Amino acid sequence: MTDPVTSAAEASVLRVGQCDFAAQSALLALYGLQLHRVAAGEKIPGSFWGEPEAGVIAHNVYVRDDTPIHSMLHEACHLIVLTPERRASVHTDATDSDIEEDATCYLQILLADGLPGVGRDRLMSDMDAWGYSFRLGSTANWFAGDAEDARLWLGERDLLRPRFPHSHAA
Repeated sequence: MTDPVTSAAEASVLRVGQCDFAAQSALLALYGLQLHRVAAGEKIPGSFWGEPEAGVIAHNVYVRDDTPIHSMLHEACHLIVLTPERRASVHTDATDSDIEEDATCYLQILLADGLPGVGRDRLMSDMDAWGYSFRLGSTANWFAGDAEDARLWLGERDLLRPRFPHSHAA
């Protein structure tokens, strides 16, 4: 049986089709990624969790209009944190360590500021609504007080200063 509170929370998250697709594509392109829109009702290639979650194959991110923005950013960030050699071999599952998962979560929050109408606060709220789970109880608490390892890891790879298209910088 579906929990009505969970269903309402999940239904409230921002979706790819509600945001500027060109801005999403431009942001990902700055990292050498290509965003692909899949037709409604079609299977999303490379989706680890299944529809409507985003999918990844090499440097490609696949979404439908009903894909949550947080999912698109999360899967894109999985590719961004990888070396070019590892990225080239990705199909569906991009993570092999806890620190890469943490870095991915942290970076997706940073990149949300580069999307008009999204921003980190909305993204963190959507992550909570979708069911992301952090020790400190919320995404915002984790981001502010328990993500030092992710910040350090991203800093060592020069990924802490997100690239934004000039017209979309927050």
